[in-house]
Amino acid sequence: MKAALAPAYLACVRQLRREQTDAEKLLWYCLRGRQLYGLKFRRQYPFGPYVLDFYCHEYKLCVELDGGQHYTSAGLQHDEQRQIFLTSHGIYTLQFSNRDVLQHLEAILLHIAEAIKPLTPTLSQREGRPLSWAPSADAVAG
Repeated sequence: MKAALAPAYLACVRQLRREQTDAEKLLWYCLRGRQLYGLKFRRQYPFGPYVLDFYCHEYKLCVELDGGQHYTSAGLQHDEQRQIFLTSHGIYTLQFSNRDVLQHLEAILLHIAEAIKPLTPTLSQREGRPLSWAPSADAVAG
């Protein structure tokens, strides 16, 4: 049974879900509902002391989107600590800038797929989906 989250932590997670950046909204639109190769992603997923932007439990894959605050010395130090923590729990992390998601969505989605390929030899056969993906016109238009 999963431990209950502290009320303040849970409130923070809920606030992050309500106040997504444009890049998070766009990427979530493409990941939600198992749209990317049938993979289940969760958004703003609490894990230890961190809240992961997007997390695929089945493959222990975290996708983090970084805004400007991540490029300060404090932000870089926080990201390094998070990376060490997640790696110690067997979680592989991909990091992208918000700008890259907004400008190069298809490349980001293909990068996520490429990161998962080595984790499972059967990904290309999941639910009969080919190992290529193109965003719908709605996803690109935002």
